[in-house]
Amino acid sequence: MGSLPQHGGQGVGGEGVGRRDLIRRSAAIGLIAAPGMGLLSACASSGGDTQGKAKAGEKTKKNPLGVNKTAGMEFVLFDGGFGKEYAEDAVKLYEKSFPGAKVKFSATQKIQSTLQPRFNGGTPPDLIDNSGAEQMDMGGLVGKKQLADLTPLLDAPSYDDPSKKVRDTLRPGIVEMGQFDGDPVWIMYYAYTVYGVWYSQKALDSLDEKYPETWDEMLKVCAKAKKKGIAGWTYAGKYPYYIPFSLYPMIGKVGGVDVLNAIDNLEPNAWKHPAVKACFEAYYELYKKGYVLRGTPGLDHIQSQTAWAKGEALFIPNGSWVENESANVIPADFDLAVAAPSGIDSSDKMPFGTTWASGGEPFIVPAKAANPEGGMEQLRIMLSEASSKNFTSKVKSLTAFNGGTDGITLTPGLKSAVAVLEKAGTNLVNPRIPDWYVQLEKEKIGVGGLGEMMAGRITPAEAIKRIQGYADQAAKDSSIKHYKHQ
Repeated sequence: MGSLPQHGGQGVGGEGVGRRDLIRRSAAIGLIAAPGMGLLSACASSGGDTQGKAKAGEKTKKNPLGVNKTAGMEFVLFDGGFGKEYAEDAVKLYEKSFPGAKVKFSATQKIQSTLQPRFNGGTPPDLIDNSGAEQMDMGGLVGKKQLADLTPLLDAPSYDDPSKKVRDTLRPGIVEMGQFDGDPVWIMYYAYTVYGVWYSQKALDSLDEKYPETWDEMLKVCAKAKKKGIAGWTYAGKYPYYIPFSLYPMIGKVGGVDVLNAIDNLEPNAWKHPAVKACFEAYYELYKKGYVLRGTPGLDHIQSQTAWAKGEALFIPNGSWVENESANVIPADFDLAVAAPSGIDSSDKMPFGTTWASGGEPFIVPAKAANPEGGMEQLRIMLSEASSKNFTSKVKSLTAFNGGTDGITLTPGLKSAVAVLEKAGTNLVNPRIPDWYVQLEKEKIGVGGLGEMMAGRITPAEAIKRIQGYADQAAKDSSIKHYKHQ
């Protein structure tokens, strides 16, 4: 989350599955059976003996984490919308620093099914990009103490400037995102994702319209587009947990951050807040007025993005990975742009420009890794200015490193994302339910609630009632580790 997420989460290329979690449509929405249903108990179980730990090396100025210079290091990357070249480049830097160490690097779209048996057996890799269609449940991993605390990495000297700690080089909110309870940091979100409504500035210009700031203006733009045979919206219908990429920050804009925090905290009646009702009804109006591209509920993320890139729809909710993931279908003159979500009207609690921006691509070091120091050192290298620039240049997205754009010619989407961040200023929201409660977010809220509503099979009132029920079930489930905003 993402790259959600990235979120984790950020499509997976040719297999046609969702970026954050694989969710299959179920005929019985109330009792969804998806591949990840057994994930929490399975991947987070603590059975098996830990593999032999590499003896720690000597801590020096050049080796502040005390990496064993001859110990092997294994790195498993999610092979998704960002590709694997940026990570392979960072691995080369690790090998240069530790020429006596053998690095095993691999990339897969099957994170959970590939690594679950190894977690159970106590032989996980040293570094994992836990993202994509089979993302392992973060809350479950943390709750079952399966992850190493990354505080040593954060407190180590940065790769570029020994006078600065790694934590002092990161974008705001990155450290906090990796925390669940208290001070330990369990996850390092490497990408920095701007979520929102993505569109073609050229297409808007052809309608003689500007991006709509209120919902009445949004409906007006969609009506004008419809008359020209263009749908207002499309989205990943098979994976409707993409809808929150613009819906959640809209709820925050309309009702304030406290509404989102209450939802994250699984508080009773949090989903019944007037701001939620107003935003659900606004989105449902897109369906009712015929402003959603026909057939959208049956499209996956790649298909919906392709239709959008071809000009069949104006707007799509997505994250900043979309520019790289859809590069082969976005026309050269598309003039890709992103905007913060439209609000309802002037009564909204937060100003236009309120944006969801947060870490994506969650990297973890397993608690039972043979060489955790090596895994953290690889992350330290990746959080250097050079590696950050390399990532941004190659995949058109920002990293957690606070900088890394100097001297780079920004692509249209990335340039727009930077402008959105500048406009937002401190008006940033960061919903945590996508990474605190993966199953709830993807299978229940996404497929069972929002997906059904946007397909016209249930009303906003029914969707709210259903989603609140799902949240209440999760709140009462003693097998789930629960988290709250501090």
